[in-house]
Amino acid sequence: MFDIGFGEILLIAVLALVVLGPEKFPAAIKTLGMWIGKAKRTINGIQSEISEELRLDEIKRSVSITKDELTQELDELKQPFVEAKVETEVETEVEAEVEAEVDLAGTSVADDNIGASDSDAKAEKK
Repeated sequence: MFDIGFGEILLIAVLALVVLGPEKFPAAIKTLGMWIGKAKRTINGIQSEISEELRLDEIKRSVSITKDELTQELDELKQPFVEAKVETEVETEVEAEVEAEVDLAGTSVADDNIGASDSDAKAEKK
């Protein structure tokens, strides 16, 4: 941070002792120590918050990537079932059409048989 050596700190302490005097110097050093402690705690708090935010951002990024991969895999797994469902729907429609045609054909044959039965019954009555 600051490039201050031991000699420079000693020079500042001697000047502070001369300027403040021996009575106020200990109180000034105590106050300076408290300010430095508060500054260190504030800086450490900011650093920890930034680290936490970076960690959360990395987790969000990895979860997003994982979510995209899982969605893609899920779509791949669903594909055979979707295709089977479409085939089943087409088969069901075809079966329904065939049954309808069979019913129509069966109805016309039955009608013919009923008509023939009625004719036979009329013929027998005569």
